[in-house]
Amino acid sequence: MSRLITLFGGGGFLGRYVAQELLKAGARVRIAERDPSDAWFLKPLGGLGQIQFVPASVTKPASIAHAVEGADAVINLVGILKGDFDAIQRKGAGNVAAAARAAGADTLVHISAIGADPESPSAYGRSKGEGEAAVRAAFPEATIIRPSVVFGQEDGFLNRFAAMQAMPFVPVLRGGVKFQPVWVADVARAIAAAATSPAVHGGQTYELGGPEVVTMAGLNEWLAKATGREPNFVPVPDFAGAILATLMGMVPGAPITRDQWLMLQKDNVVSPGAKGIEAFGIAPTPMEAVAPGWLVQYRPNGRFATTTKPAA
Repeated sequence: MSRLITLFGGGGFLGRYVAQELLKAGARVRIAERDPSDAWFLKPLGGLGQIQFVPASVTKPASIAHAVEGADAVINLVGILKGDFDAIQRKGAGNVAAAARAAGADTLVHISAIGADPESPSAYGRSKGEGEAAVRAAFPEATIIRPSVVFGQEDGFLNRFAAMQAMPFVPVLRGGVKFQPVWVADVARAIAAAATSPAVHGGQTYELGGPEVVTMAGLNEWLAKATGREPNFVPVPDFAGAILATLMGMVPGAPITRDQWLMLQKDNVVSPGAKGIEAFGIAPTPMEAVAPGWLVQYRPNGRFATTTKPAA
């Protein structure tokens, strides 16, 4: 019988791609979500009986135990950018790992992030680092995957900055900080490979980045070109950026928080010597190869815009 894989966070941005990869590989997939109806859009992707849905929260051990019962492998994608980092990304990660071990699963794939560090000045980075430690303590042979910024059609990264290019003046915070954006489909393939090949990837830590390292300033310039915009870029000095992030972080729905500002103090790129995406046999996809297909919606005339000047 095909492997049963419990996928925590399967209804999210990355989760939908991971679910598709697992289903294509012939696995039976059990989607664990706080509200399973959030992931029902995945139903048509599986064959008869290939996909299941269960209510579960990484903060509620009893629900986790139910979700992983009988599973051969467990994948934890759950993470947040704002909120109670400790409850979700440290305790929650440990809860899932402990339940996977108790249920007898032979594989655990935990999704962390580049920048995970128990000594990080940011609560996000600390919770990710402490979450990794909790996972290793409960399930030593777990595979830990740390992506850089993940981009894709439904992301909250490229889309947010692309929308900003329509403004006459675009503030640029931490213009020199570096990112290594990695395409969501490539990350999903790596996660699926780790879940289905534990003998190869068990116990390993991987850092996933795309083929390009870009600065914050360079990313904005690329997006302006891709969307046919010509905004005036306004570099924001660090002292002003820190104040702005602190004040904005007090407002619900703010585009940046103080904690995110702290994360921007370090480059978000694959560490020298780290095992990367190539270990999965994946050639990372450049932004230029896929992103323009959906970024066209941010052009002045949307999908009806022309990318070439008319003949004289």
